[in-house]
Amino acid sequence: MSKGLKTLLIIVGIIILIIVIPYSYIKGTYNSLVTMDESVKGAWAQVENQLQRRYDLIPNYVETVKGYAAHEKEVFVKVTEARSKVAGAGSINEKIQANNQLSSALSRLLVVVERYPELKANTNFIRLQDELAGTENRIAVERRRFNETVKVYNIKIRSFPTNIMAGMFGFEKATFFEVPKERQEAPKVKF
Repeated sequence: MSKGLKTLLIIVGIIILIIVIPYSYIKGTYNSLVTMDESVKGAWAQVENQLQRRYDLIPNYVETVKGYAAHEKEVFVKVTEARSKVAGAGSINEKIQANNQLSSALSRLLVVVERYPELKANTNFIRLQDELAGTENRIAVERRRFNETVKVYNIKIRSFPTNIMAGMFGFEKATFFEVPKERQEAPKVKF
């Protein structure tokens, strides 16, 4: 093999390495970001499944309580308004805010329920109460999973050098599903 051919092969090899290594890094990083972004979307879809379940249970729950507590109209109106906001929410942030308002309205409804012992003995109400409690637990689990997925994703897109790639390809920080401050206190039951 001649000296010129060896030099040419070395130059071609170096050029290939200069192209292949960055390409592989960019491809791997981009695909990793896409996978994580889809994981965030999938985790949010699971949260939405449980929120929809709660959304569907609420009218039956409210109607059952209404039969016993007809004079608590303001609470029923708040629950209905909050439920409507959930239906009209578009973005993830709007859905989070609307569901936080709905959770707040439901906690006020639970205070009303505590005032009516005969309601708490009604079998239809007990069944709805159990379903709603189970749904709230599922929401909490899915919200935790969603927030864990968001955390991993946000760390990835903010870490160097991935942050450069994330900025180039338009990957943005995801929003956590946090409990608003007013919901962090237990509702007060007064007789």
